[in-house]
Amino acid sequence: MKKIIYLIILILPFYIFSKPIQFNEINKIMDRIFEYHIEYKEYDTKLISRALGLYIDQFDPLKIYLLQEEVDEYINLNQKNANIILNQIKNGDFSVFENLNKIFQKSITRSRKLREEIRKELIKTEIVHQNLKNDDSSYAKNFNELVQRQKNTLSVFYLNQQKRSKIDTQEKRERVFVLLERKLNKNETNYLEYINENIISQYILKSFSRSLDAHSYFFSEDEAEQMRLSLEKEFEGVGIVLSESIDGVIVTDLIANSPAQRAKIIKTNDILTEINGESVEYLNFDKVMKMMKTKDNPDIVLGFKRVLDDGSISFWRIKLQREPISMDDQRLTYTLEPYADGVIAKLDLTSFYENSNGITSEKDMKKAIRTIKKEDNLLGIVLDLRENAGGFLSQAIKVSSLFIKSGVVVISKNSQDEMRYLRNIEGDAYYNGPLVILTSKLSASASEIVAASLQDYGVALIVGDKATFGKGSIQYQTITDKNAEHFFKVTVGKYYTVSGKTTQIEGVKADIIVPSEYSPFKIGEKYLKYPLKSDRIKEAYTDRLSDIQGKIKIWFRVNYLPNLQKKVTFWQKMLPTLKANSQNRILKDPDFQNFLKRQKQIKAKLQGEDVQIDASNYGQDDLQMIEATNVLKDMIFIESDMRKVQGL
Repeated sequence: MKKIIYLIILILPFYIFSKPIQFNEINKIMDRIFEYHIEYKEYDTKLISRALGLYIDQFDPLKIYLLQEEVDEYINLNQKNANIILNQIKNGDFSVFENLNKIFQKSITRSRKLREEIRKELIKTEIVHQNLKNDDSSYAKNFNELVQRQKNTLSVFYLNQQKRSKIDTQEKRERVFVLLERKLNKNETNYLEYINENIISQYILKSFSRSLDAHSYFFSEDEAEQMRLSLEKEFEGVGIVLSESIDGVIVTDLIANSPAQRAKIIKTNDILTEINGESVEYLNFDKVMKMMKTKDNPDIVLGFKRVLDDGSISFWRIKLQREPISMDDQRLTYTLEPYADGVIAKLDLTSFYENSNGITSEKDMKKAIRTIKKEDNLLGIVLDLRENAGGFLSQAIKVSSLFIKSGVVVISKNSQDEMRYLRNIEGDAYYNGPLVILTSKLSASASEIVAASLQDYGVALIVGDKATFGKGSIQYQTITDKNAEHFFKVTVGKYYTVSGKTTQIEGVKADIIVPSEYSPFKIGEKYLKYPLKSDRIKEAYTDRLSDIQGKIKIWFRVNYLPNLQKKVTFWQKMLPTLKANSQNRILKDPDFQNFLKRQKQIKAKLQGEDVQIDASNYGQDDLQMIEATNVLKDMIFIESDMRKVQGL
């Protein structure tokens, strides 16, 4: 089974530095966000109540700092106080957040004292694996419970570090807790008395933007940069992935075809000691990362140390030159499986990307299909979207268009119920053979557009978890706007496929259910805070061109309408046979049966039952992909048989 990668959903492309934010600018920024939002156009008591809860949760998401009695009046805000705070906020008075900050500061002081006491205790004792999970559904009811939560936090962190590093001395044991303090202090510092107005203003904006719906959000500079990198699959640097450990800042990975990898001297677990001659051994991780990103010149000299097998330590330096790096390992990849007189292509697309160098998911897909067709007899495609969390809306449309003729791919609807029809106007499909789209609960946003659109037209069958994630909303964002002062995304509408369905909440239903490893878990839009509701609009198989005006409409009537993709019903008619074949294979497969048994046990455990998780091995193979391929083989056989009957 595939492993989880990330869940990042973006729709828009250039990173710049945002201006510091003062309290008196918060309402101006929120007014702009309100202007775009699909539902909320101004503050109301509902948003105030949500924002306060989110602000508290933002500070203490693990519920390890605060007591319930300290924040209860803010979490369970009564109507009278909500109205008072609403008027204060409208008048630019954010004293309610300042009051919360004072509570946070007291809890930080208390937590630091507790951690010091617990640390002294844990250093002397053996920390063993137990059920150390905190109850993060509510805040601690009393001081003793808070102490236990703090103890659990330190113990879990220690045990996790033990998995990463060999902790065989008292000094290393001490270093584990020093590392934890550094990580906790990073967040705590932002709330202490030397409070930074810019940071707190950002926290307030995050709380209010998140109170609007599940996908509206205000970003810091670092967050905006990470989002841009994840979308464009390209950045400038030397290609070293770093993380913080008890030994310092260590190399955890080298990006393929980067300067660092080509040097063939840097290895994972090497410890970074210097940047351009300046020691970084005792600097915090954020400072080290800022030094790595400084672009005073294209070259950077890095110093490392490495613990050798005999216990000795070697020190060395290397000069690297920054360059644009394409994250090719996160672009489209594919494998081929021989079958009958040709091959089956398994295309793995983890996002819908596009960057300034012309690299796009659509072009990569076209190139892959063209190359395969040139070298082999392409009989069928499995398009793997299991962990594809989205990307460019335009790329989702272009990828969908590879498999259909002309026609509506996506319909967007804004807060004024205005419809916009996004179409494929190419007139011919790039590939029109048997097609399976493999999905999971992690398939979201743009990947759901592709799956739902091709399912609507009947040119593909969906195989995977019962339903996909269920994100059917559209966001406008400023992350890639060269002139942006601040970074945010805001939900401006919902999208629908040609059948008039939205994937919001419900997701894309699988034609043939083949569960993934995520099937027992509560993953999806409906589990997020404040999701939009699901609805329907009229289907658009017969495109009336209602949003097209002027002379261009004549072109559409002549060149577009005659080539509309008709709804294919063949595979739906074959679905009972294909389902029965799949179920029969799964029933007879001992590995898959062991896997399903384990999934049921995990689900029962998550529901609070006292169940032992079976450790039986169900093999190392990707069972879901194997079955999706078997479904495709059935489709290829059926299509071939039909051609023989028709004498083709």
